[in-house]
This record gives sequence, structure tokens and C-alpha cells, in this order.
Amino acid sequence: MSQQPQLNVLHVFDHSVPLHSGYAFRSLAILQQQQRLNISTRQLTSSKHYLAGPAEEQVAGLTFQRTKPGWLAKLPVLNQLDVIRQLERQLSKMVQQQKPDIIHAHSPSLNALAAARVARRFNIPLVYEMRASWEDAAVSHGSCKEGDLRYRIGQYLEKKALKSADYVVTICQGLARQIEQWGVPGNRISVVANAVDISAFNPVTTKDQALEQSLNLQGKTVLGFLGSFYRYEGLHILLEAFARLQPQHPDLRLLLVGGGLQEAALKAQAGQLNISDYVIFTGRVDHHTISRYYSLADMFIYPRQAIRLTEMVTPLKPLEAMAQQGLVVASDIGGHRELIRHNDTGILFEPDNPVQLASVLDKLLNNRDDWPRLKQNGRDFIARERTWPHTVAAILPVYQQVLSERS
Repeated sequence: MSQQPQLNVLHVFDHSVPLHSGYAFRSLAILQQQQRLNISTRQLTSSKHYLAGPAEEQVAGLTFQRTKPGWLAKLPVLNQLDVIRQLERQLSKMVQQQKPDIIHAHSPSLNALAAARVARRFNIPLVYEMRASWEDAAVSHGSCKEGDLRYRIGQYLEKKALKSADYVVTICQGLARQIEQWGVPGNRISVVANAVDISAFNPVTTKDQALEQSLNLQGKTVLGFLGSFYRYEGLHILLEAFARLQPQHPDLRLLLVGGGLQEAALKAQAGQLNISDYVIFTGRVDHHTISRYYSLADMFIYPRQAIRLTEMVTPLKPLEAMAQQGLVVASDIGGHRELIRHNDTGILFEPDNPVQLASVLDKLLNNRDDWPRLKQNGRDFIARERTWPHTVAAILPVYQQVLSERS
């Protein structure tokens, strides 16, 4: 039987490892899994990654080409044009040298706009992976307002990027629905969902005793949150709920692992609620030691607010908790409903409602016999549906379709 010819795919990223981010880890997982599917990959990052260093870098057994910023990079507004121009130039060189079968550009839209020009010039299919609603993320971080000029420009560029691609891939059903509303036919959209390397997250059976002792958590029931401290994560709601709950459960502690824009405000709020003695702020933790902190939490709480961004986009952290057989409690929003089935793989509560969150947690604390069922169901869901081999496999039919349409 003749073997299928190897596919050559040129990936275009915003940034990559060795930088640490959810974006970089997803990219690495996709590349590693595609290698296992006998897809030959080449990697190019935009000038937004750029660190003074070599134009070519070996990381995790993969070669990444880097794009240097041009002279417009230091000018406001024009720096976005510079990203496109420099990326287009670098991409053209790589296409001529390597003759890829497909260009696969990943968010943000600037990457797709540069890739679209090159793909048209060389008659190569373009797949665009939209990973987030970047303008809505900017709203949530306070750097723009919904409907203002920056927001409208960001959305215009995103729509243009989506329509320039032969096929669109995205990370969740919420974004897929948005993309279809923006005019991309449903049969040109596929979901390659976020996932985890389940071999890196073993079920937690014992707590890290040394860390537990250093944080004075021996014999305590620990509610945990691991992630970035953005307003939309709803940690202010969690603190309010905890303040209501703690007097009835004196051995209860709240472990907040991470950092970000809201850290000072959250510490001040804990003081105002008189719960500072029961809330542990660890600061940011090295990626390689994060599993030690995961081991300490008896429950993982993800109280995201109900806003446009969180209704559309799925987070990664609950998947990591469920992979370790953690008990997950999360707000009932679109992004969480794609990951958690209420009272089956976890517990959902009404968003933006600290009273209801306190009530849900109180009920769980008083009914620990049900924890093993919820934990096991969560782990089984990850093993069945949210491993990288399972989710990345969905990209192969997309590649085959765009190639067959060109032949």
C-alpha cells in the first residue's frame, strides 16, 4: 500500500516558547501532535515575539524562525502595520524556500492579514485559527471600551482576517458561533478545542506536605484558584462568598495562586472583609512547580463574571484541575458550560452572585461523600474528550479539504 505523501504546513504565530503563556503552550502542543500525525511543520513568529537574539531558534526540538521589527515598530498605530509588513516579507522568503502545502496562521488577525497576501501571491491555501476575541479582552483589561474606535478597528481587522482565509479553525463553540454570525459559512469553521497533556497531570492523591506546612495549611480545607488576577476572573466575588462562608467553617482557607492587575485591590478587599488571616496570596509561581500548588486544593473555584468575552471563550485552567481529578466549581457562563456539566463533571453556580456561590460551597462542604463521583467524572471527561491527540486530530480533515479544493 502506498504511503500518503507528507503534508508540509507553515505555521505563523504571535509568539512561542520559550516564552510562557497559554498561547505558547497551545501552539507547542499542536505542533508536537502534528508531528505525530506525520505532518511536517515549519514555524514563524511575528515581530511581537522578538527578543534580541538569533533569527532562528531551536526550542523543544522545533525550529522557530523569528521576525525582526522594522523602523515603524516604535510608532503608535503604525507599529501594527509594521507587524504585517515585516511578517509578510519574512513569510514570502520562507514560502519560496520551503514550498509549503498550507499556511496556517494563528491569532491575532495581523498574522492572518500578512499570511493572506502571501497565500494569494503563491496560490497556497490559508487556514486561520482565531483563538480569542482580542478586542473584547482589551475591554476586560480596561485598555479600550466596547464600541470605541480601537474596539471597532480591532473587530474590523478580525472580520477581514476571517474572510481572507480558505477555512477557519477556532478553540470553542462560542467563538465558532460568533464567526458564523460575522459571515463565515458554518461548513468552513471547525473547532480544535483547548486540551491538556493528560500524562503531565496525574490524579492528585496526596498533598505536598512540605508546601502545605510552609503555607500553614495542615489539616485545613482549601479552596483554590490558580491563574491570572484579571477583574473578569471574578476573584472579588469569591472573596465575598468566602467571607460569608468562613465563620461556619473555621478550618476553611482560600489559596490564590498567581498575580496580575487586581492583586493589590484583592488584598485590600480581604482586609476590609476581615479575612486576611484565612486567605493566602502566593504570588506568581513557576510553571514547573505549579503541580505542587494544585495538590493543596480540595476544591477549585473559577468565578468568572458574565461578560461578552467569558460567554464566548473557554478557559484552560479548569481543564488542568479536572485532569488531576480536582473538584471544580465554576460560574454558569458559556465558556464554562462547554467544559463542565453541572452536577456531573463539576458544579456550576449563578455568575456574579457571591451569596449563591457561598450557598453552593456550603452544600458541598457538608456533603463530601459526593466528591469522589464528581472528581472521577471530571477526569474521565478530560481523558475521553480533552487530550491533545483527540482535539488536534480534527485539523487533518481541514487540511485535506482545502488541498482537495485547490487540486
